[in-house]
Amino acid sequence: MRLFALVLLLWGPVSLAGQAPMLAIIIDDLGNDLVHGSRALALPGQVTYAILPHTPYASTLAEAAHLRGKELMLHLPMQTLDGRPTGPGGLHVDMDRKALALAVERDLASVPHAVGVNNHMGSLLTQQPTSMGWLMQALKRHPGLYYVDSRTDDRTVAEQQAQSAGLPASRRDVFLDNVRDEVAVLAQLQLAVVKAQRNGAAIAIGHPYPETLAVLARELPRLEAYGVMLMPVSALIDQQQRIKAWRASSSPSPRVAKNSKQLP
Repeated sequence: MRLFALVLLLWGPVSLAGQAPMLAIIIDDLGNDLVHGSRALALPGQVTYAILPHTPYASTLAEAAHLRGKELMLHLPMQTLDGRPTGPGGLHVDMDRKALALAVERDLASVPHAVGVNNHMGSLLTQQPTSMGWLMQALKRHPGLYYVDSRTDDRTVAEQQAQSAGLPASRRDVFLDNVRDEVAVLAQLQLAVVKAQRNGAAIAIGHPYPETLAVLARELPRLEAYGVMLMPVSALIDQQQRIKAWRASSSPSPRVAKNSKQLP
């Protein structure tokens, strides 16, 4: 905890548009394991949970999370570059628009109360503008859904396609547990907090690993004391949109800048 406190004190909270910095944490890959899934749901605060479609405990965990007032997402499997199996409900590059849309409808139906979507894997599919465009149009049929690009590959166009389709959208800023070690997870959580302080908001993604859950159970109650608000993803995306509008309104227009050069 000493290192975490030091990082927060060095940076300090940055308030943009009159709001405290916001952090959203998504726990991915839920649905296959009831014990670890239930432990994830017990985390304090407004953690968001992303559930894989058509998994044995998808509905059970979704209903339990909903009863606790937690936000839910569909963790949508997508084709990878290395050929790993997507699991049930996966989207693939050889799907036409109708097949992809049908798969999305079935996947959403398997995760009750989902208000957002992020990709599970997808290093290949998220690079495809056509497939991603079809996906976003399918999601638009469900008013109120948002999309978070998990950014499993730097060449992803998912966030761009979501924004082009008019969906509320954002991206993952930090993976918490690429290294399954409590010290490493804590360092990544510190990085997520710093990004939130710098930019006004940040999204971190983790998994229901024992190491990740142990760190989050210990550290999440301490965030607010350092001026960082743990919020559902939907609230964070709304905040990001307000920050973007605030920054745009605070910047001089090109016409004003041009006229100012003409002053003596």
